[in-house]
Amino acid sequence: MRTGYRGRLAPSPTGYLHLGHARTFWWAFERARMANGTLVLRDDDLDASRARPEFAQAQMDDLRWFGMDWSEGPDIGGPFGPYRQSQRQSHYAAAFSKLRQGGWLYPCRCTRRDVQTAVSAPHAADDEPIYPGTCRNCLPDKDSREPIRSNWRFRVPDGEECSFVDGAVGKVPLVAGKDFGDFIVWRQDGLPSYQLACIVDDSDMAMTEVVRGADLLISTARQILLARALGLTPPSYYHCPLWFDTNGVRLAKRADALSLRSLRQAGWTPEELRARPGFVHFFPLAGT
Repeated sequence: MRTGYRGRLAPSPTGYLHLGHARTFWWAFERARMANGTLVLRDDDLDASRARPEFAQAQMDDLRWFGMDWSEGPDIGGPFGPYRQSQRQSHYAAAFSKLRQGGWLYPCRCTRRDVQTAVSAPHAADDEPIYPGTCRNCLPDKDSREPIRSNWRFRVPDGEECSFVDGAVGKVPLVAGKDFGDFIVWRQDGLPSYQLACIVDDSDMAMTEVVRGADLLISTARQILLARALGLTPPSYYHCPLWFDTNGVRLAKRADALSLRSLRQAGWTPEELRARPGFVHFFPLAGT
């Protein structure tokens, strides 16, 4: 049972955090503070090929330098741990099993290139091709002997409305099968997708609101569908506008000149960075 506001910071330790991350996380921090709520730090370190312990430590150091703190996390513990996704595999496996037994999943042998070759329709808004359904009717039986170490896709209910009201942008009208297609929830390397891990953790950790970038609006619709299938209550959402550099390119971790670490070394203070035009733009909390 959820009581009071619970928000989270969920960086991935695949590089140094940049100014765009700082803005989104600052909004999450401020919204939790304004609600007199609890803020959780979760280490989304499932990408084993890119995640590094030194980045995990750096992101905590940089967020604290920037002025943020949290009440629960991998460094201080808490009642909903562990707070590193790499230590939560049993939670994801249980959710996968429930989805499979419910008939929501099917194994998919298509490669990324296969999908890109087969797709003639435009990509979804998040630039992921809408899966054409090549494997949708292969081994549909929930009791098939297909090994877990396959790519498994979620069978979206075509035509089902997945609209939600976002705290920042208002109503987001999305339809399954039209705006996005069947998506991967379990990878052949034995790991869950971002979509599955995220909704399982947000539910397990009793999140009431998720603050993140506007590039994840379609991911939210997917996670709402997963929540319905798993019998979970999704949190509310607040999607921040993205921040772009002077050339109109979205900030990325490879843009090291705008990493918090580089800006700090160049002599910037957190106060100066937060005073930059466009950094602070709050929508009120519900009921305020």
